[in-house]
Amino acid sequence: MTGYEARRMAMVECQLRPNQVTDKGLLDAMRTLPRERFVPPAFERLAYMDEAIEVFPAREGAPARFLLAPMVQARLIQLAEVEAKDKVLDVGCGTGYSAAILARLAATVIGLEPEPALAKAAAANLVGLGLRNTEMVEGPFAAGWPAAGPYDVIVLEGSVSEVPDALLSQLKEGGRLVAVITAAPNMQQGKANLFVRVDGEARGVAHFDAGASPLPGVAPEPAFVF
Repeated sequence: MTGYEARRMAMVECQLRPNQVTDKGLLDAMRTLPRERFVPPAFERLAYMDEAIEVFPAREGAPARFLLAPMVQARLIQLAEVEAKDKVLDVGCGTGYSAAILARLAATVIGLEPEPALAKAAAANLVGLGLRNTEMVEGPFAAGWPAAGPYDVIVLEGSVSEVPDALLSQLKEGGRLVAVITAAPNMQQGKANLFVRVDGEARGVAHFDAGASPLPGVAPEPAFVF
């Protein structure tokens, strides 16, 4: 067993299983996918720590981008109850780690990423791992990707204070959306919520405490006060 393989095993046994991650397919995916491949070289040795890792720096007023901490990532995906037949939209997939996990669980994964450098890195990582049921697209997070919808599952890879209606409208009937919802824009601590679309309307329920860096460009427009 290599050093990274041992760290992946430790991540599963010490971070995921003790925190109510029980889905076998999800555990298998995270036990075998090389998370170190999805982080900058300087952070490779930190890839399996229980923390978020920066994959793209802040610039021009936009916040830095991070991979979710492994435990938050796993519990959020588990909350979505991804099935083998599902089509998934992965919003904010960064360098592609979340899309790679989802590709091991679902039939099709669309990775949505507005930053060209991240989208290019994600596409290369996914192809390099032989994950042929994935597609990378570039576009704003808040708009989703209606061209390939509707979706069985939508995963937001960062915190938001409110889920845009455009994303909820891209769920199939019975479709699920999971996201970390915060009390105000640009906060990191919040609750992991599960939205389910029933009779044409998506309603959300909070499930557990979770921290995630904000997804840029998803905060609601401030209301105009007379």
